Amino acid sequence: MTFKPLLAAALLATTAIAAPAFAGTKMKTEMSATPTSNIVETAVSVDALSTLVAAVQAADLAGALSADGPFTVFAPTNDAFGALPAGTVDTLLKPENKGTLSNILTSHVVAGSYDAASIIALAKANDGKAKLTTLSGAELKAYVKDGKVYVKDENGGKATVATADVQTSNGVVHVVTSVLLPK
Repeated sequence: MTFKPLLAAALLATTAIAAPAFAGTKMKTEMSATPTSNIVETAVSVDALSTLVAAVQAADLAGALSADGPFTVFAPTNDAFGALPAGTVDTLLKPENKGTLSNILTSHVVAGSYDAASIIALAKANDGKAKLTTLSGAELKAYVKDGKVYVKDENGGKATVATADVQTSNGVVHVVTSVLLPK
């Protein structure tokens, strides 16, 4: 799949994302978005998300993540993918593993737009944990601990939200430090 070029100069600018509800969480990123850039276009513009973009392309999910949405995406960085056991990413990118890859990627996507404030409010209303059902059917739990926001997968794996509230035309992206895995 070929992505249309990003013409807006604003997409290339570095921006700091401020989300006071995520106090203590690192909020600087090279990710930028304009209201007309969708999730995929935004991710394509960020070098630190190139592995995620390659995975989305291999799983044929670019069209779905470019749709109207809204979606909330917990986007793992290249370093997050690099922390998986050696050979895992290469194996997942093979055509015969498209189903498994799709399941993993859709375990990072929630229907609806949940910005930082919404996640914090949901957590406060539910004994400190926001339960979010992903497009794959997996359940994520978001919570705040020691001033940092974490997302926990069904296996107990945790990811720190490194950047929150990157707004796109079809939802919101939260950059995370680990790959979240379904059961």
